[in-house]
Amino acid sequence: MKAMTWATLKGSPKISSHPRPLSWIVASVGVLAVFLIFASWILVSYPIGSTVQGYFYGVVESSENSNLSVSPIIETYFDLPSNASLDLVDNKAPPDLPPSTVSNGLSTDTKIEHSDTESNSQVPLSESASPKLPETSDAAASSSQESVTPFGNHTNVINSSLPAQSNSQIDLASNAPVQVIGTNSSNVTGKIGIVEPTSAALVNNSSTLFTTSNDTSLPPSDSIPTAVPASSDKPNNESYAGSVNSGCDLYHGNWIYDPSEPLYKNDSCPVLTQMENCQGNGRPDKDYENWRWKPFQCDLPRFDPRKFLELMRGKTLAFIGDSVARNQMESMLCILWQVEEPKNRGNRDMQRYYFKSASVMIIRIWSSWLVKHNSEPFDFAPAGVEKLYLDTPEEKLMEIIPKFDVVVLSSGHWFAKQSVYILNNEIVGGQLWWPDKSKPMKINSIEAFGISVETIFTALVTHPNYTGLTILRSYSPDHYEGGAWNTGGSCTGKTKPLAFGELVENEHTNAMYEQQIKGFNLAIQKATNRSKMRLMDITKAFQYRHDGHPGPYRNTDPNKITKRGPDGRPPPQDCLHWCMPGPVDTWNELVFEIIKREYEGDST
Repeated sequence: MKAMTWATLKGSPKISSHPRPLSWIVASVGVLAVFLIFASWILVSYPIGSTVQGYFYGVVESSENSNLSVSPIIETYFDLPSNASLDLVDNKAPPDLPPSTVSNGLSTDTKIEHSDTESNSQVPLSESASPKLPETSDAAASSSQESVTPFGNHTNVINSSLPAQSNSQIDLASNAPVQVIGTNSSNVTGKIGIVEPTSAALVNNSSTLFTTSNDTSLPPSDSIPTAVPASSDKPNNESYAGSVNSGCDLYHGNWIYDPSEPLYKNDSCPVLTQMENCQGNGRPDKDYENWRWKPFQCDLPRFDPRKFLELMRGKTLAFIGDSVARNQMESMLCILWQVEEPKNRGNRDMQRYYFKSASVMIIRIWSSWLVKHNSEPFDFAPAGVEKLYLDTPEEKLMEIIPKFDVVVLSSGHWFAKQSVYILNNEIVGGQLWWPDKSKPMKINSIEAFGISVETIFTALVTHPNYTGLTILRSYSPDHYEGGAWNTGGSCTGKTKPLAFGELVENEHTNAMYEQQIKGFNLAIQKATNRSKMRLMDITKAFQYRHDGHPGPYRNTDPNKITKRGPDGRPPPQDCLHWCMPGPVDTWNELVFEIIKREYEGDST
């Protein structure tokens, strides 16, 4: 056999006759292995690795989610009994606002509830609203009718100052330049201060650093940093502490100037009551629209109407209370209106707006006192004077409460009106009414308010069929400075929030707030059902927003008086309701956050 030799075939490329040494091959394989190991480590450890990994896993996850079935949207809503069986309508015009004297004499700055102008949201949008009655010369005394439902509401908290917070954190979500109001950081331009709202929520006193945007843009020259003090006392609701009272304290923070556009414009919401349409009524300044509430420990997210509707899919949200509750309900509608026009399904019993895309119903029920009331004679109290049965919730309201998934309750200002207080079937006091001055009353208007709050919340937490989420919006402060609405009180010319140290404590507001929280605490201790109670504590924070009211800009009259007269007397004005858009929109951002924490879990 011939020895095998290397040969070059014809037409074939030449093959080297000198093969590589074995050691060279081993070294090459080793280098390649090291390179592959190092490259793999790079891919896993650095962003490109996580990006690729996220891409593939994200695609898989999205693919899986895309196979989920979507429940069909069903238009469902309920009808209430007729007026004959459910007294939701007061067929007489609300009484004129009473004098400012409060029965306990705590303050001359009595908090008065302004009667609403005729709401155009009870009729289809294609129809005109009912003609409005002429306004009186007093800020709150328009004589239009409200749908009225009696039922009770109250809460109570003690107001005490917290130690000065140091080095709290501001982590602004927006890239827009922002002016911090009421911080205590020396690196923040503007006046220094601490913001501490009267929060009943859990307060985290951990110290973190205040930071702000590097942008040096400032609010208008008349904008001064503002601060809000807080309360360390909490409502006694440990059994309900799984949501708003855990995680970030939403009510301990400050007001910051944010030049971003508001959530809506005054001309983009058909249901906005003219009294709160400040820009439409000729108010010359607009900065009150740009002060945002900033909790110390987190950001209060900007309201996302689409996410709200999705979160509330198939549910009903009801606002129950007086005209300030109407103010908040219209703010909610105006925000949601920017993404979907609802169907008006309101009637004489209540206002109802249905958002078809998510089968969400927004409801508003009028109730001036939140307890049973009528004007029939009782004992030595004659007919015609309103009787408040402080320990009796409205029975018909209790029948329909189970139909609501979320309820926002608020009240208080109508306790300054003339009324008789009945407790345990006995007349125990009255407001602007007491026939025998020689005998002392057992309770005054502020104490009556606290009892009414305990009554309605006790009825809710013990209702056998109510499992909803109830949010108590704490007492809304007014800003009639220098007097009451009819004794020279004024908020004319207020264009920025109060700065730290400028707030003058209002004894009446503080007393109403304390009684409200007291009633709330007493009620939740009696809980027997699966409903949930949450306190939305806005009172102290909003005492700094004297700039947020319509003031003299409460109607479209081109000849209205907007400045003080030669004698110094202020013009007729509204320093109780809130401009829209304006600070009131913050209430609904807080409502949204409470609902998110309840339905999605606490994520701060």
